Amino acid sequence: MPMSGTEIEAMIREALPDAQIELTDLAGDNDHWSATIVSEAFRGKPKVRQHQMVYAALKGKMGGELHALALNTRAPD
Repeated sequence: MPMSGTEIEAMIREALPDAQIELTDLAGDNDHWSATIVSEAFRGKPKVRQHQMVYAALKGKMGGELHALALNTRAPD
């Protein structure tokens, strides 16, 4: 069963409470998402580590309930 944007956002926000999150359902099927996430927690971390932090927030659902998630992550300006 696909994950809704509300579920994805709640899981990310639980791990990164200050995050500004913009989700886009790329195919209209709740299964292919794009996310832009801005969080102070990303400051000084390489992109790979930032993405790992988001995947950890999703608690193993990536690749199962959540089929595809294109990430754009950064620290606030």
